[in-house]
Amino acid sequence: MTATRTVLIVDDDPFIRKLVATTLEDVAGFELREAGDGVEALDAAADSPPAIVFLDIDMPRMDGISACRELRARDDGRGATIVMLTAAGGGDLEDEARSAGADLFLTKPFSPLDLLRLVDDLGGR
Repeated sequence: MTATRTVLIVDDDPFIRKLVATTLEDVAGFELREAGDGVEALDAAADSPPAIVFLDIDMPRMDGISACRELRARDDGRGATIVMLTAAGGGDLEDEARSAGADLFLTKPFSPLDLLRLVDDLGGR
């Protein structure tokens, strides 16, 4: 039996969180957790260290780049694969996210199929 891996979905838009959660709910071996901003994400990671984090860049209280940087500095986030969710692909924001520790990028809007392919690729690592 495969150990359960936590997937943390962080976005201030409940619709995006629901889309990601609904898409991934039947993927075996994943426990899904949700957070509405970077502060909630750090609390959730402390409770259950994630294997994968889907992290929106533009959020209130603590943005995704700051949350990414903080997760990379902590034991509970250091080993996670961090996928930044962004409406604005490329450019300085992507460079800043990479330097904060982001692994991959998924540009909104994305299809559930794109999301499943990405998770499938990550599962193969």
